[in-house]
Amino acid sequence: MPSKILIVEDDRNIIELLTYNLEQAGFDVHAVFDGAAALKHAAAEMPNLIILDLLLPEIDGLEVCRLLKRDQRTAAIPVIMLTAKGEEIDRIVGLELGADDYIAKPFSPREVVLRVRAVLRRIASRTDESSKQIRVHGLTLNLDKHLVHSSEGEIDLTATEFKMLTLFAQAPGRVFTRSVLMDVIWGQEYYGVDRTVDTHVSRLRRKLGHLGEHIETVHGVGYRFMG
Repeated sequence: MPSKILIVEDDRNIIELLTYNLEQAGFDVHAVFDGAAALKHAAAEMPNLIILDLLLPEIDGLEVCRLLKRDQRTAAIPVIMLTAKGEEIDRIVGLELGADDYIAKPFSPREVVLRVRAVLRRIASRTDESSKQIRVHGLTLNLDKHLVHSSEGEIDLTATEFKMLTLFAQAPGRVFTRSVLMDVIWGQEYYGVDRTVDTHVSRLRRKLGHLGEHIETVHGVGYRFMG
């Protein structure tokens, strides 16, 4: 069954261009023109990926992304932000809200198809749903038992460290800002400081040994788990 792609864009020419190229690549493509329709469609149809324009009428793309990631039904759907803006702050905000990738206009349709395939491939490979395990870089995470093993044996992690490692391993290559890590791991009601995240990342790296090198610092932003 082809992967379902939802395009959220108010420019019909761009919708036609993306739809044609994605359908030629074998995807099942649907499109809506505003943020409210995007939220309704995503919750009802559960697309495999959403291509989301930043500049939308009424509800902008950043707010749509935030609402998608707050809704338990749609939080796991990967999002590629599509926008005419190229400023770094927009990329950071998009990543902070949970976007998986970011493409600036003007774009090559071929690039969009390649990015869509890359994100879907990353999502598909990150979790073995039948066994509830993640295998990456010589690590095996058992999500049911909250256990981590390497070739050298079991790695003893706290509940917070396990949650952080799982978050990284489920989205290799994605940049997580410190504020996102605090919201996801400790909850939005938690009022911590950036240093709290840095301390836990440092401890996690130390416990992982040489495998901890895969947790890369993105200076001025946060961290990512290199795939």
